[in-house]
Amino acid sequence: MRGSDELLSQSGVTVMAPAAPHHADNNNQDSAAKKVKLEQNVGKPSRVIHIRNIPNETTEAEIIQLGLPFGRVTNVLVLKGKNQAFLEMAEEISAVAMVAYFGGCVAQLRGRAVYVQFSNHKELKTDQTHSNAVSALPHSISASAQAALQAAQAISNSAGAALVAGAGAALQPANGGTEIQGGPNTVLRVIIEHMLYPIVLDVLYSIFQRYGKVLKIVTFTKNNSFQALIQYPDTLSAQTAKTALDGQNIYNGCCTLRIDYSKMTCLNVKYNNDKSRDYTNPTLPSGDSDAHQLLTSGGVLAPQFLGLGSGLASPYGVGVGGVGLPAFGALTLTPASPALRALAAPPLPLATVLLVSNLNEEMVTPDALFTLFGVYGDVQRVKILYNKKDSALIQMAEPHQAHLAMTHMDKLRVFGKAMRVMLSKHQTVQLPKEGQPDAGLTRDYSQSPLHRFKKPGSKNYQNIYPPSATLHLSNIPATVSEDDIKDAFTKRGFTIKAFKFFPKDRKMALVQLPSIDDAVAALIKMHNYQLSESNHLRVSFSKSSI
Repeated sequence: MRGSDELLSQSGVTVMAPAAPHHADNNNQDSAAKKVKLEQNVGKPSRVIHIRNIPNETTEAEIIQLGLPFGRVTNVLVLKGKNQAFLEMAEEISAVAMVAYFGGCVAQLRGRAVYVQFSNHKELKTDQTHSNAVSALPHSISASAQAALQAAQAISNSAGAALVAGAGAALQPANGGTEIQGGPNTVLRVIIEHMLYPIVLDVLYSIFQRYGKVLKIVTFTKNNSFQALIQYPDTLSAQTAKTALDGQNIYNGCCTLRIDYSKMTCLNVKYNNDKSRDYTNPTLPSGDSDAHQLLTSGGVLAPQFLGLGSGLASPYGVGVGGVGLPAFGALTLTPASPALRALAAPPLPLATVLLVSNLNEEMVTPDALFTLFGVYGDVQRVKILYNKKDSALIQMAEPHQAHLAMTHMDKLRVFGKAMRVMLSKHQTVQLPKEGQPDAGLTRDYSQSPLHRFKKPGSKNYQNIYPPSATLHLSNIPATVSEDDIKDAFTKRGFTIKAFKFFPKDRKMALVQLPSIDDAVAALIKMHNYQLSESNHLRVSFSKSSI
């Protein structure tokens, strides 16, 4: 057990009402100077949980996430620099369940094991006079803690409403398939959206095993989407995993996990191979990976186990860095929120340089390539080849950005020619040496203010779409009208087929051009177009049409 520490009053939350009299605070001086000893006797149940060995950057939302599966959370306190936190549950029985659960498996935050125990304090008070109720969330509690608690309360309420509405009834899927969503149980159904990279069984195991012992996994392709069924030994593990991982991206900007409960309560796996695995029975044969492998108590579920190939042969060694809700994103924002971080590193070549060929050398420029490829990642350098001006090397900031650009733009028509995009053998794009002829064909954009993805987990990752004839416009000032925008496009030679402001946000609009070729050219010319003294137009491809 660690020695006693001070609980600093500037946190706005003071630990009050210790269960054992000899821990009482006998110092009556102003609370700004109070020192409250931390846990030394942790055997007696309490609504307050003491969590030790947390990473320095841990947020209130991540602490709340640990307790949320066990019941309503009413207060939280993170001791910055002390690697400790307190979590107050609404009911003692919830705290007892949480301590009991993490007594049997290791709790983790940001890849570090943390220790969960009862506090010897009965409650957390949030004001310096100790008179206000915790649930009132008075002003002295930090803004981040208040936001996290309010989000937790909203989730608790919505979850409760869902349980009441769905008690005793399973939800039928829209497609009427055999596998249907059920209430909380031990089997999760996982659908992976925006799957730009192959996902294999070992990757899923490495992620989901951090929330409890994974017993069985079955993967399959259904309705053109890659899915998995994952079985835990208990409902609490499944609930914890669902809460933590639903809406997370396995890889940055893609491979988003959508998780609900399966109607099945047990998976009967017949084969251990790259499509299914029973971790409780390693002696199963490998069998035929296309076989119908899954039986349920109510009949046979026989999806086609098509799977996706990958060069991966073993589980990832990487930790699930950033798992959790750094800003309570998955609960208060849209799914796959900008606050979420990638769960793993992509199983792809680490190439960041693209070789682009069959360009229209009469029209293409480094700036045009920077703008176009910048839709899918942060372009660091562009070099149009001096002796072959229909080809260029483009260096992206990260490997997955290079793969996004290659996926979406290989064979895309740009200035009348079908551009080819592939990974280059070069690791970097070299700048010309002093005195070397270049004619302005090489540009360094590493410090450009126009990068779309420079913030980790940028929301722009959630708005990446293939090239389309409809463009999404943003950063439009209130003084600019529809006619102003149409005129700007028309003066640059573009025909506008349709235009529409977003009903609830006139800072954004959709504009439809006659073809994808026209939209590509318009994006290159109109992105960063100056609309006013302080507003430059932001242009990207849209998934919508007008």
